[in-house]
Amino acid sequence: MGRIGFGGVCVLALACGSDGGSGGSSSGSDGSAGSTAVGSADGSSSAGDPDEAAAMCERWLADRADMSEGAWSGDVASCEPGDVAAEARERALGLVNLYRWLADLPPITLDETLNQKTQACALMMDANMTLSHTPDASWACFSDVGAEAAGSSNIATIGGVGAVDLYMVDPGNPDTIGHRRWILSNSIGPTGIGSTNAYSCLWTLGGTGSAGARWVAYPPPGAFPLAATTIGFSNLDETGWSLQSDTLDFASAQIEITRDGTVLPIELHPLLGGYGSTFAISMLPMGWQTSVGTYDVRVTGIGEDFEYQVQIVDCGG
Repeated sequence: MGRIGFGGVCVLALACGSDGGSGGSSSGSDGSAGSTAVGSADGSSSAGDPDEAAAMCERWLADRADMSEGAWSGDVASCEPGDVAAEARERALGLVNLYRWLADLPPITLDETLNQKTQACALMMDANMTLSHTPDASWACFSDVGAEAAGSSNIATIGGVGAVDLYMVDPGNPDTIGHRRWILSNSIGPTGIGSTNAYSCLWTLGGTGSAGARWVAYPPPGAFPLAATTIGFSNLDETGWSLQSDTLDFASAQIEITRDGTVLPIELHPLLGGYGSTFAISMLPMGWQTSVGTYDVRVTGIGEDFEYQVQIVDCGG
């Protein structure tokens, strides 16, 4: 079980950055964007294509076939940041891009300078056995570049590969869901990923991405793996579904989720701005659990109505 945090906020489970702005680019192993529609021109998106579901499951299982963290060459006692195995860093990036692909967002890439900075960040967290976005010079193994990364990253008390799943469920952040929003942002990328055996940092702030999605939902329109709703020690029924946008203000949104014609009760919670998107809202299931099947989501009251379908699929594995 890990802890995480983000830009200016540190909570029991995670840590991430917040400077306002959103978006980014991502992809899967083939570097292509997903097939689902996000913020489509006609304001709607549908699910239910069996070929789409099969392709989604194939990608989901392939990109998660190896979840190992890899070896770390550094040392806390000598304050040596070292490096994490290149394969492990690529696996962590692959998971980021897998989630972005599911949301029909472009892939992001790694930047070697940011890798080095986040590696120094991970060392500092490990050496002090805690998370902070504002470490000072009193910290063991303090470095300016590590402190810079700490204030610009999602951070977690778990290796870089496992941290990505934790960021996406995002427990302990009901007012922001900031880790998830940064990974699904329009502006993220390039990124850097640093990791020790027990701590990791994922650079999120100041990106040059320009995905341009009008809105991004999670779970997104189209086929979505059931396993992604229950990863780790929490689940989406506890942390909430979410919508984010840089242009659509969800503060007065009215959202209805139905399944088989039945309206499902939800609790709406507008989220704080500046965590990967300008605007966002969470939808917390009340008395029901996300399961295999098709959900219809309709959003009104924001001056631009739209609707989409989410098809929850059991990919096995």
